[in-house]
Amino acid sequence: MAVKMASNLQPFPWDKVRLPNTVKPLHYDLLIHTNLTSLTFHGAVQIFIEVEEDTRALILHSKRLQISRAMLLGSNHPHQELHISEFAAHDQIALFSEGFPFVRGNHVVRLEFHANLSESFHGFYKSSYITMSGEVRTLASTQFEPTYARAAFPCFDEPAFKANFTLCIRRESKHIAISNMPKLRTVEQSDGLLEDHFETTVKMSTYLLAFIVCDFHAIIPEKIGQAEYALDTAVTMLDFYEDYFDIPYPLPKHDLAAIPDFQSGAMENWGLSTYRESGLLFDPEKSSTSDKLGITKVIAHELAHQWFGNLVTMHWWNDLWLNEGFAKFMEYVSLNITHPELQVNDYFLEKCFTALSVDSLSSTHPISTAVENPSEISEMFDDVSYRKGACLLNMLRDFLTPKVFKYGIINYLKRHSFKNTISTDLWESLSNICSSDGGDSERLSLGGFCSRSFAETPASKWFMEDRVDVKGIMDTWTLQEGFPLISVEVKGREVSLRQQRFLKGEDSSKPSNTSSFLWQVPLTYITSHDNAVQRFLLKTQSDVLFLPQEVDWIKLNVDLRGFYMVHYESGGWDALTRQLTLNHSLFSSNDRASLLHDIFQLVSIEKVSLDKTLNLSLYLSKESEIMPVTQGFSELVPLYKLMEKREMPELENQLKVHLVRLFWPLMQRQSWSDEGSVSERMLRNHLLLFACIRREPSCVSNATLLFRKWKESDGKMRLPTDVSLVVYTEGARMDEGWDFLLEKYKRSISPSEKWMIHVALSYSPLTHKLQWLLNRAIEGEIIKTQDLPSVLLSVSRNPRGFKLAWHFLKTNWEKLVKKFDLGSSAISRMVVGVTDQYSTREMLHEVQSFFGSLSPDQGSELRSVQQALEKIEQNIVWMDRNIPLLKTWLINHLVN
Repeated sequence: MAVKMASNLQPFPWDKVRLPNTVKPLHYDLLIHTNLTSLTFHGAVQIFIEVEEDTRALILHSKRLQISRAMLLGSNHPHQELHISEFAAHDQIALFSEGFPFVRGNHVVRLEFHANLSESFHGFYKSSYITMSGEVRTLASTQFEPTYARAAFPCFDEPAFKANFTLCIRRESKHIAISNMPKLRTVEQSDGLLEDHFETTVKMSTYLLAFIVCDFHAIIPEKIGQAEYALDTAVTMLDFYEDYFDIPYPLPKHDLAAIPDFQSGAMENWGLSTYRESGLLFDPEKSSTSDKLGITKVIAHELAHQWFGNLVTMHWWNDLWLNEGFAKFMEYVSLNITHPELQVNDYFLEKCFTALSVDSLSSTHPISTAVENPSEISEMFDDVSYRKGACLLNMLRDFLTPKVFKYGIINYLKRHSFKNTISTDLWESLSNICSSDGGDSERLSLGGFCSRSFAETPASKWFMEDRVDVKGIMDTWTLQEGFPLISVEVKGREVSLRQQRFLKGEDSSKPSNTSSFLWQVPLTYITSHDNAVQRFLLKTQSDVLFLPQEVDWIKLNVDLRGFYMVHYESGGWDALTRQLTLNHSLFSSNDRASLLHDIFQLVSIEKVSLDKTLNLSLYLSKESEIMPVTQGFSELVPLYKLMEKREMPELENQLKVHLVRLFWPLMQRQSWSDEGSVSERMLRNHLLLFACIRREPSCVSNATLLFRKWKESDGKMRLPTDVSLVVYTEGARMDEGWDFLLEKYKRSISPSEKWMIHVALSYSPLTHKLQWLLNRAIEGEIIKTQDLPSVLLSVSRNPRGFKLAWHFLKTNWEKLVKKFDLGSSAISRMVVGVTDQYSTREMLHEVQSFFGSLSPDQGSELRSVQQALEKIEQNIVWMDRNIPLLKTWLINHLVN
């Protein structure tokens, strides 16, 4: 075993990435003094520790901190100086004294340190904002998740090392400080500085500690009027969660803070959740209905974390999904009850479709997977942890019934409050709920659930002859990657079922190292003769179910309640296509969306031909619901994007013409207003934006007229918020309109308006403007660098901008990794988003060459790089297989 060398070239006494588990922190007394002029901070921390085994050295975390002094305090060894050894590769320091062991028992260690405020978005970092008078002001804020508390103070920076924190912040009088807990008192120092002393926190992980030093009270003064909606929503959500979880919110207060520079959408720090301004501020005059839905969801997500993640925390980052999957899932559970007008259930499917897409790649990972170093941990904050986690929980709730599921998670939270858990703890809590707790007596026998056995039900084989082993079922979904494809064949009353892993990019006829994967699949289905949901637990590679009568068709995975895809063999797809053409409303809108999703995905593994798939999609000319319409766009638009990258303009334009014809009846019915339900309003924006980008004359005419009037009013005329992006995008096509929009962007104090304008600017066909936009975004003065990933992705989707985006990513890679950190979701989004529509071998080789030239510590081994390459390879194969068929199909259908 290689000896780890410290920075002073002495052997470092610990050789693992994770800390020893024989020394545990109990309490931190932390002093932080921030200087917002020199952009530095210094501090001191006293850590009360428990040593469980005698040791020669204490190992803890420190990242880019200059530690000036370390001491051991106490009556037995008053102020004993400790030596410090650092191993930067693991962000670790060792404290020791020659000839002195740390004996079993309690000790107090004091460390003094200083550092510069971080230039990234992690640790204790600097942020800034511009006042209405144009003055630039600086503030400092924290973002410690997942592994950045160590960059603010020496600590045991792993989630299982929970402790209490007593914080003191020293500041100038013109600033304020806020943290997780209420302020106890402020003490004036002899040098005129002030010290804010905060109440001691509850027992919690280091990544949940937070503090902000600024000159505004949680929200920039000019924007305080936009906070009312968020405040009302937060109160509603906290009340809901207290009732739903049957556990009072454990802290005496909760602040919501909008941070001008913030990489992620929000952070669940206990008692002080932090947000992007766009994730918290709602302007009734300028924010769209989509903004309102997004803000409500993000607040619901962060407040759900106050229980799932904060009160009960995963033991290690391999089970991050216990935090993030639950919070994502609870967004929908909570909003469905507290804000029914937002129609949140219409959008859950999209989360599952995205997760299925990522999970169909060979570069995916099990939802619970081994990670060690910070880069690997950061990569866990992905669609598998968040979206697949949420979809699996939704499937489990449907399997157990909502009542049983609810009592199970209450049991889980109460049993493990202020502790750390692994997935098995959740399964155990969900496996031991009695029917007397309120379960559905039709699905649970009187004592059966507690003894892990369900009663038989006459309608299905869901629980027949089965003992309900939640752990056994869910381990098949969390410990192996991917998901099953269920192939269905109907012969008379007999329905044959077969499962195999759905995996793109592999010849399905050849065995793979995952061909033996087996899932326990809670199937749901309806038939042409019975729309009551039936259930069947598929536990083997194949099985048979029997119907009471012969049927014209069967539809599995009702409303996408399960995390699997379905292939209907032997004319099954033809029967479903006939039904959609005859009367599509016989299926729910979610079922229609899932049929579209599944059949298009099956083309990529040659289970269904492209012409049969396109024939099914023709029913969309009669569609009006948001989920099937947007899913239709999600499947069809990428096809012409692949042709765009291959420079096949004739075929590309033919497909665009087909799409406009397909959705034209629905486009014609759209008004340029804010009328209708939330889903109708969001669909309006989607359809009109598509129509104008495709240069449909009536859309272009309306958008041009509205932009001219808005511009003549100097931006004072109120535009309907749901069509503002469409109007801005039309105006950004010309230099004069683009420049006018940029000036409005600079002056706007509405995050919603700024977001719509920067998106419109990035949609412009003016390539010199697109390049300017990218350059300004990385500088961070006019367009904040936090918005660079979204700007870059928008430019990469632009036919005039995708080459600029790739060149920009390559040229600025080192800067991007330094600013956003290796493995972060921002880096992953940029890598995959910029490249995933390439469809030529030349671009595949170019992407391979660039990332292959990097060292591992610069990103060559990132999972997102493997995903990007895999997607390009799939695009090439798809195009080579399907272009001739697509040409023929379009010729036949465009003639009519």
